[in-house]
Amino acid sequence: MNRWRYGSALVLAALVGCLLLSETVQASPAETDESSVLAEYEAYYDRLLSVENRDGIADGGFLVVEDQIFPLEPEEEDSILMVPAFDGRYHRLALFFVDVDGRILYRTEQLETNYCVRGQMKQPIQAIAAVSFQDLNRDGKTDIILITSCVNESGAYAGETYKVGDVLFQNQAGDGFYRDYRISEKINRFGMNKSADSIAAFVRDGDSTEFLYTASTLQELIKNRFRVIQEQCYLRTFGKLGKLQVTPGTYRIADYDIFMIYLVNEQGDIVSVLQPMGEYDNLYALKGVTCRDIDGDGLKDIVVLARYSYEGEAGELLIESDYRIYYQRTGGFVPDTEIRDTYRCSDEDTMEILVEKARDYWGWQTTDD
Repeated sequence: MNRWRYGSALVLAALVGCLLLSETVQASPAETDESSVLAEYEAYYDRLLSVENRDGIADGGFLVVEDQIFPLEPEEEDSILMVPAFDGRYHRLALFFVDVDGRILYRTEQLETNYCVRGQMKQPIQAIAAVSFQDLNRDGKTDIILITSCVNESGAYAGETYKVGDVLFQNQAGDGFYRDYRISEKINRFGMNKSADSIAAFVRDGDSTEFLYTASTLQELIKNRFRVIQEQCYLRTFGKLGKLQVTPGTYRIADYDIFMIYLVNEQGDIVSVLQPMGEYDNLYALKGVTCRDIDGDGLKDIVVLARYSYEGEAGELLIESDYRIYYQRTGGFVPDTEIRDTYRCSDEDTMEILVEKARDYWGWQTTDD
């Protein structure tokens, strides 16, 4: 590891290009102005490069995450340390790699979590959720799995925590790291960012949840080891959508059961896909799926009640009951974005209680199902 060189191999122009050419989401006019973003990024990047040693990280405007500092090679006394730090102004995360004398040998801020909001400097990063060191591409060198937890300040999902996963591969010279944005994009697009184990299962072992989102038939799902929960699988007629089979099931990656529901027509084609587990890590138990008219428009909606598990802040296993409601519309189903903000279910809640609460919300009651 003594070949690590000082400085960054990144090219500033390329980094600024990533910011300016990316799709802008929820950005103000000032933030989308090219010259403004360029000036902001240049000033930020100059601060990043100006940090020469570990003691100077704070002086550069970065807040070190002390409990997430780890040696790359724990068995070596003089191992290089990975020191993560958030920029105090923009919430961007930077990784500093420091030798035993405190000198910074390499630094990078080219991380997936720094591009949650494309084309904008300020990011919604909150904390580092997990760090793991493994040889993912089997080249004998230590690679890094990084997961951050984020919360958007505005938008449809404001206030809801979500995870962003990333992988940094150590280069052949052993003096830096590189990312493959295609790998990081798939990790997050297809929900494999829940844990270091699920990311390793994808990158190292080739397991993937991608087919859960791209399959066009039930046969394709089953061929890829999707396990249908037969006791909750049934046919229902959904107005103009016709007769559809409600098909809940799971796919196992690492130690996690990914829960999905598919609506399949009589020809075996997938008409709609529901993702009721949201940001939970694992389906612990499915308590029920029912098709009832919830909002009083005469169309059958779908209610899902389940128990999910997830990892707490201290790494403990937590189990929670939760529900999702999907309203039938002319072209398909849309998830509820209102009722769960007013009523959070408990372990004692049954499907009947949930249906009653949901109908109360809409001011509608009926026993005709």
